[in-house]
Amino acid sequence: MSGAVADLGLIGLAVMGQNLILNMADHGFTICAYNRTVSKVDHFLANEAKGKSIVGAHSNEEFVSKLKSPRRIMLLVQAGKAVDDWIEALLPLLEKGDIIIDGGNSHYPDSNRRTKYLQSKSIRFVGSGVSGGEEGARYGPSIMPGGNEEAWPHIKDIFQGISAKSGDEPCCEWVGDEGAGHYVKMVHNGIEYGDMQLICEAYDILKRGLGLSNKEIGDVFTKWNTGVLDSFLIEITRDIMYFNDDDGTPLVEKILDQAGQKGTGKWTAINALDLGMPVTLIAEAVLARCLSAIKAERTTASTKLEYVGRQAKFEGDKQQFLDDLEQALYASKIISYAQGFQLMQEAAKNYGWKLNKPSIALMWRGGCIIRSVFLKDITAAYRNNPDLENLLFDDFFNKAIHKAQPGWRDVVAKSALLGIPTPAFSTALSWFDGYRTKDLPANLLQAQRDYFGAHTFLIKPEYANAKYPEGQYHHVNWTGRGGNVSASTYQA
Repeated sequence: MSGAVADLGLIGLAVMGQNLILNMADHGFTICAYNRTVSKVDHFLANEAKGKSIVGAHSNEEFVSKLKSPRRIMLLVQAGKAVDDWIEALLPLLEKGDIIIDGGNSHYPDSNRRTKYLQSKSIRFVGSGVSGGEEGARYGPSIMPGGNEEAWPHIKDIFQGISAKSGDEPCCEWVGDEGAGHYVKMVHNGIEYGDMQLICEAYDILKRGLGLSNKEIGDVFTKWNTGVLDSFLIEITRDIMYFNDDDGTPLVEKILDQAGQKGTGKWTAINALDLGMPVTLIAEAVLARCLSAIKAERTTASTKLEYVGRQAKFEGDKQQFLDDLEQALYASKIISYAQGFQLMQEAAKNYGWKLNKPSIALMWRGGCIIRSVFLKDITAAYRNNPDLENLLFDDFFNKAIHKAQPGWRDVVAKSALLGIPTPAFSTALSWFDGYRTKDLPANLLQAQRDYFGAHTFLIKPEYANAKYPEGQYHHVNWTGRGGNVSASTYQA
């Protein structure tokens, strides 16, 4: 086949790239496949792509020549330098209005930069998060595009056609300007870190706290997957618990307890710190992976640091505790998503983006790793009130978090008494208690800062007077040395 025949060209024939191409072809689109190692193109065409509306290319020039105008090019290559290298290689061959889509896990500042750079070259750039792994790519991922909005009408049919569906609605919608698409994917991955850590903590409690076998733990996750926790991650955890090695023993127990990470959770935590947002659960999930990484040191510590407590074994009603643990996991997930949406809300203000929160929740309902029935309630909450300040202020989630509290508190307390670490469960509860507290002890902290560094403080409105005017910064000589205690006032 020759000439401009392809609706879209995709560069990068690893499994994700191949599966996306096959997905697009299944939905009636003609796709041009290309890879730097061109032998992969021939192998793909002769095997997986055989008989489908897929053509190949063996050079940049041939690749571009086979694309209809405006040319739509999707890159599924390693994030970072490889994306920039491909952009530079393609630019001399493109024309005004052509579209480059980065579908990898790029950091959103890179997508900000690329959007502006390519706009100066009259090329439209899209940075798109794609979630769902290999299976999602093949049969319907969650897709989160952002960048130059002029590109959206030209890619909308393809992206929404191949995406997962929630009912009749595609799990794909335009996210926002510049790097907004990759930003939302970053937060998605951060929430994924939190969900996985919470599930791992629940597994640890079930195993070490209650002494359940892997089969019994699998039965617990099977039951949970029929209720409020119904989700992809609970489902796969159930399958993992039931999976035995050739010798009949659970394979999961043989896996080295050192968690890997690719950086998106860390990016989320760092961005939250940069924006001053208390996204504590994702941060703890990242740090838990870091703790797991120092296996040798932990092994040494296990011989030197002992459990000292009054309750080495679980005491009480196991079934009640299982019910409490389900509620604790549900409540902590609610906190994680509340924090994630709070972070995106703050990012939108800081970066001048118009993020559509109901659409984001909908995009995550199918195809992606964090997909769950729980997200339909988040979608409903933001559709009912797109300006909802916090997810916990929605009636549904407000009732849910209050219902879960007794069991949630009991699980965190009992785990501490048993010496089982629960960084994600515990920080979720601590954040909740901090968030619902009108007066935090930060007043003392501000006094300390003023004492040792003259960093000043504001006075509470109800205590404002002529000496301490409201809205102005004050410094006090806290010791009174060298004279009477004095106060200085500074304009805010």
